[in-house]
Amino acid sequence: MAGYHVSPVIFRTLDIMNLQRLAPPENLSRMNNLRIGDRPLWFRPFTIVKVGEQNFGSGLVKDDTLAEKKRELYQAVEGINRGIFGLPSAKKFEIESLVQQLESQNPTPEPTLELDKVAGCWRLVYSTITILGSKRTKLGLRDFISLDEFFQTIDIAKSKAVNVVEFSAKGLSLLSGQLSIEASFKIASATRVDINFASSTITPDQLMHVFRKNYNLLLGIFNPEGWLEITYVDDTMRIGRDNKGNIFVLEKIEDRSRNPQG
Repeated sequence: MAGYHVSPVIFRTLDIMNLQRLAPPENLSRMNNLRIGDRPLWFRPFTIVKVGEQNFGSGLVKDDTLAEKKRELYQAVEGINRGIFGLPSAKKFEIESLVQQLESQNPTPEPTLELDKVAGCWRLVYSTITILGSKRTKLGLRDFISLDEFFQTIDIAKSKAVNVVEFSAKGLSLLSGQLSIEASFKIASATRVDINFASSTITPDQLMHVFRKNYNLLLGIFNPEGWLEITYVDDTMRIGRDNKGNIFVLEKIEDRSRNPQG
């Protein structure tokens, strides 16, 4: 009977019928005259109910909560250039608190078993990687060169990832180009992948001339080699943490036709 609710009215009727069979004849007329709702003091009908979760809309509530936290995170990272040149401590705390809240509600707890959610093209919206002080000066990232978008394309069929960092160089004419870093990955656990650097290129050649002297410095900043823990992923957002202590927040986008890796 665990799945049913038994009405007190039914219990009352059944109880009277049973008492009629058991009670002495002189009491039958009194019991037959009992009305529904009357009860002797010694009679206590009870109700059997199924005990279960009552929050039938809990899935919708969780989805609404995730959507709201994602909106808050996107708002928090607006206008900060992904945090690449540093942030005030209060802003950093705000962003990373939201990151932790999303991680605690990760809808994909074993992401490497659902790599279709990881595959495709992603745009970086926040990272704790920073280029500060002398590094920024050496790379010309104060006035001469601007950092544009950061993209990552993951091909799960080839176990390959391509990171693209776009630049604009100011001079007699505006020069645009990109640093592309290709890496392979393999599954290390239900949440982690190991990443191995494969190759890197800067295009066009004019941009390579700009970075040639400090190319190793540039590559050292963006080289993904190590491991990456995927701490949150859904259809539109992915969060990860690497072995260097960095946090990455990315949003899913349509594949970019201008990506040279296709």
